[in-house]
Amino acid sequence: MNFYEQWVELDLNPIISFSSLGKLTFSNHEAQFLLSRIKQKELYDLAVKYAPKTFGVETSYIDLNIENYTFYAITVKYEDEDEIHMKLYKSAMVKKDSQLSTKNTNITNIFTLVDLAISSKKIKSKAKYIKNYDPSIPEFKINANEFIKTLNLIYDAFEKNQIINTSVILKIGEYIKIEGKKYSIISVEISSPEKVNLDNFTYKDENASFIVAKTKEKISIDLPLITK
Repeated sequence: MNFYEQWVELDLNPIISFSSLGKLTFSNHEAQFLLSRIKQKELYDLAVKYAPKTFGVETSYIDLNIENYTFYAITVKYEDEDEIHMKLYKSAMVKKDSQLSTKNTNITNIFTLVDLAISSKKIKSKAKYIKNYDPSIPEFKINANEFIKTLNLIYDAFEKNQIINTSVILKIGEYIKIEGKKYSIISVEISSPEKVNLDNFTYKDENASFIVAKTKEKISIDLPLITK
């Protein structure tokens, strides 16, 4: 791999190439995270939408939200009719300002809490629980009772599924802002490879210590990474 290829691979912004038929021909490491959350056809359609009217390069400034990403610009390039290239520019996203409560939080191992919730659900369910944990995540402040209660409600929304995925990850480039301070985000994402109907799932708690978000395919809990 030459210097140019390494530089593209290490770019913190998604870089993707498609053939004229919409087939993926290249994606850097960051783009692969994005492609795990959104269908590649949607990204191809996005590239076509913002492509220059004639051969060349065009950058458009946008306000685009895709899943948990926010992008402020897109560059699209094509020099022939065989291939089109795109680069999305990520915003350093601040998810919520000062509304989260840090009361009743204690330094806790999040993996222990997730395992506890899964163990309690396994007693009454035959579903297969698949876990994907980032072992580098340290212990941090969590309202354990509130977190487990909410996690159980989320698992209940997936009760008809045979396979339930749980990922605990550190979000790159996103922050939660509390009382003027920015904190990195630890996200617990629950999904299933099977069809799931989450229309009836609701969660409202103005005094929560985390943010619960729902899409068509998954539910996530975003927590501020407060270690002291």
